[in-house]
Amino acid sequence: MNEVDVADAHLVSPGARSPRRLGPRDPAITSRMMSAVHSKNTKPELALRSALHARGARYRLHPADVIGRPDMVVRSRRLAVFVDGDLWHGNPAEWRRRGRSSLADLFPTRTQWWVDKITRTVARDRQVNSLLAEAGWTVIRVWESDVLRDPDRAATQVLRAWPGRP
Repeated sequence: MNEVDVADAHLVSPGARSPRRLGPRDPAITSRMMSAVHSKNTKPELALRSALHARGARYRLHPADVIGRPDMVVRSRRLAVFVDGDLWHGNPAEWRRRGRSSLADLFPTRTQWWVDKITRTVARDRQVNSLLAEAGWTVIRVWESDVLRDPDRAATQVLRAWPGRP
């Protein structure tokens, strides 16, 4: 710590949020952080798949020929399941969980870029839902936090919407 940090250290309570970063992050650190973000086979997706499989459900994964490339599909029933990441797909509960009042508050730097990016993702999700529905698909979207909190409940939600499921 430098002299200013030491002098102000008593003002920060243990466990308090660190102050916003004042400058750009090293691109190598950003690259390493973003490479850890997976788009397939995430923990919530694996938890939901496991809960569904335990109940006898069978499905295909990440089909490139289905609009939006859902996480799971049942072609015979035209069911598409997406497990959406709370942050990347704009779940307002995520802002509150992190003690923020808006999406913009989550991003101390490049705020508008991030807000625009997530807003485009939400709009794309809506468009994919609409296109799949027009093509006769049933679309189920579940938040990662809901799956991680209770995978069986999320599986029940999917199975309830499963057309023709006994």
